[in-house]
Amino acid sequence: MMGGDYAPAEAVKGIKSLEAEGHQGLHLLLLGNEVEVSPLVKEAEINESLYTIVHCPEVIGYHDHPVKALKEKLHSSIAVGFGLLARQKADAFISAGNTGAMLVGSMFSLKQIEGLLRPTIATLIPRENNKAGLLLDVGINSDCKPEQLNQFAAIGAAYAGIILGVNDPKVGLLNIGEEEGKGNILAQNTFPLLKENPNIHFIGNVEGRDILEDKADVIVCDGFTGNVLLKLLESVYPITKRQGIEHPYFDRFHFEQYGGTPVLGVEKPVIIGHGVSGSEAFKNMILLAEKMIVTDFIGQLKARL
Repeated sequence: MMGGDYAPAEAVKGIKSLEAEGHQGLHLLLLGNEVEVSPLVKEAEINESLYTIVHCPEVIGYHDHPVKALKEKLHSSIAVGFGLLARQKADAFISAGNTGAMLVGSMFSLKQIEGLLRPTIATLIPRENNKAGLLLDVGINSDCKPEQLNQFAAIGAAYAGIILGVNDPKVGLLNIGEEEGKGNILAQNTFPLLKENPNIHFIGNVEGRDILEDKADVIVCDGFTGNVLLKLLESVYPITKRQGIEHPYFDRFHFEQYGGTPVLGVEKPVIIGHGVSGSEAFKNMILLAEKMIVTDFIGQLKARL
């Protein structure tokens, strides 16, 4: 509840919006400073059966060192949240707080799926065909090995199929040309692994101009390249607003529609929100977490890997 520039007020509004839509079957553990959270929840008149407030008096700020903060601020909402996950007291964890602390907590507080080299984070791409594509990795693994990209492809294909409902998702390798043998050493060595991977529908290399087109449902790249692309895509919505351009397609570039970024490859759903998340983003993060739980995404991913 304390993560994000507009915490905890926007998180409370997101929960209220969820309740107003008649969503049932969830129980929310609201982790944060009870002195701040409790009055806002009561003022919003949220049904008490929907939530339990867990008092967390400490806060990990954006400038705190992630590892040091998690070790020293044991009563922060992020530290408590990962503790609840690790002890099987919660099914998923959502925060728009310190991204580094969320990533460190995901990798060191939770078990990785057996056989996985590294977890990854993904983002949705608003394609022109009104469907969403998936791009991974987008920042957690700046430098990658071909074997990691091969696993990311399998993870992305599973996510596209189970969560996005894409039948037989097409997987592409981001490169500077379509021909096999193009690109840097990483791309050249990854291509044959993807080509031989029986668990994915690999369509070959895709270029930057293909990202928003209906060519690949899943696009794989190293985290450095993926993060640059993510930040570029995030700039589209505010630019269109400043230029007075109104179009439903460009509205889909607004990050709040997608909620947050899932950490894929750990044994519990963890979703990291944008630091400037508003009520819509918090609501959609909760809905994504619920979908990952209900579909047993982690169990299905384990079976595929």
